[in-house]
Amino acid sequence: MQRHLLSKKALLFIIVTSFYIVASAQSSKKPNVVFFLVDDLGWMDIAANGSKFYETPNIDQLAKDGVRFTQAYVPSPICSPARAAILTGKNPARINLTQWIGGPGNPDYVRNLPLEEVVFPELLQDAGYNTIFLGKWHLSNTEGGEKYWPNNQGFDINIAGHHRGGLYIKNKYFSPWDIPNLDNGPEGEYMTDRLANEAVDFIDKNNTDPFLLYFSFYSVHAPFSAPEDRVEKFNKKKDALALTDADRFAEETEAKKPFQYRTQQDHPTYAAMVNSMDMAVGKVLNKLKEKNLADNTVVVFFSDNGGLSTSEGTPTSNAPLRAGKGWLYEGGIREPAIIKWPGVAKAGTVSDALISGMDFYPTILEITGQPLRPDLHIDGKSLVPLLKNESKKVHDVLYFHYPHISNQKGGPSSAIRDGDYKLIVFLNDNTFELYNIKNDIGERHNLASELPEMTNHLYKKLYDWWDEVDAKFPKEFVKKAPKN
Repeated sequence: MQRHLLSKKALLFIIVTSFYIVASAQSSKKPNVVFFLVDDLGWMDIAANGSKFYETPNIDQLAKDGVRFTQAYVPSPICSPARAAILTGKNPARINLTQWIGGPGNPDYVRNLPLEEVVFPELLQDAGYNTIFLGKWHLSNTEGGEKYWPNNQGFDINIAGHHRGGLYIKNKYFSPWDIPNLDNGPEGEYMTDRLANEAVDFIDKNNTDPFLLYFSFYSVHAPFSAPEDRVEKFNKKKDALALTDADRFAEETEAKKPFQYRTQQDHPTYAAMVNSMDMAVGKVLNKLKEKNLADNTVVVFFSDNGGLSTSEGTPTSNAPLRAGKGWLYEGGIREPAIIKWPGVAKAGTVSDALISGMDFYPTILEITGQPLRPDLHIDGKSLVPLLKNESKKVHDVLYFHYPHISNQKGGPSSAIRDGDYKLIVFLNDNTFELYNIKNDIGERHNLASELPEMTNHLYKKLYDWWDEVDAKFPKEFVKKAPKN
């Protein structure tokens, strides 16, 4: 009897000791990084930011578990430049990748993310991380070929990443897709679901060494399609709202080119795409929990540009923000952003600090114990002081440069956000619009003529920044010096 009791004690000791060893090993392991990048998701497209029509329970929970940023920006209102900024930590104007690759070229721009750029996944690779890219790349063109695809830019595994920016051919979001780096699934398999399955399969197979999982959704970019049962769910919600087109849309008459924009969210297919994306996020997060990795995994959630609200189907509303994708108004460049850092960043925190997509590079380096590389991420600043609540801001000023005509009716423009003020310079006619974003989030009261000194002060900063980054301009643009 005594021997039996001793064996129980010994067994208990072994179990407790083993648990301690495993726990200690996990706590000393470098944190994993999961980066969710959604295509064309607007600032108001998640319930955590105020959407009443879309359903995003997994993202909302992520916000409750992490830090939600209310003033997170991308330096360009278009996908390829914004994506390059995230990976390089540089403003797209600095590397002259200022247009979506394949778009009109006045001025001309770089059409492949240069291999000379050291992107942050490469540094994580060097630090022993297993790295995987899933989804949309759009940082190369057809002429550049596979040389510029993710597997040559810091990723061990590349699933579905190639030159094309959307799922426009074949069956679009449903298999067979016939795209590189992804086998066709069963007929009718939904792309968002498939990428989620690939992500959890990677986690199943790579849960002993640290990893970077960069999940770059094709959704919610056009073309708009989703499984019928998910669309029907939102059809019922739309019918219950009973909006008319007069309720849904308004005319923008104060912009350079008048246009119609959406003011209400009730697009069933778009809502189903948002919901499917949220389901994919949930599937990955649940797998992390299942593998006991959640407490040692940093999760980033972000979008590459604002919601599509002024053309090409106008599926979403960014209200109260003005305009959307393709514009330097807030609707085009302010994005939903969440960072979860278990055990460090206080859950449920809401920060109104100005941050940029360029900041994720140094932030991820610091979180994973790598030295910062300001020689590389020239324009990005680590958000760790914000995440640790050691500071309330990392940027005083942010710059934006989109010297092209967008598909969404936006014109060539450049902008500066300095404190509460934002100046937009429209390059086609050298006109200024000045807004106090704190008091006028919808950018409706142009203060340029009322505050000429502030307008000139911000223009001088922007002008000097143009010289610093060697910004390119449309051929028609006449660069005028600010007043002394």
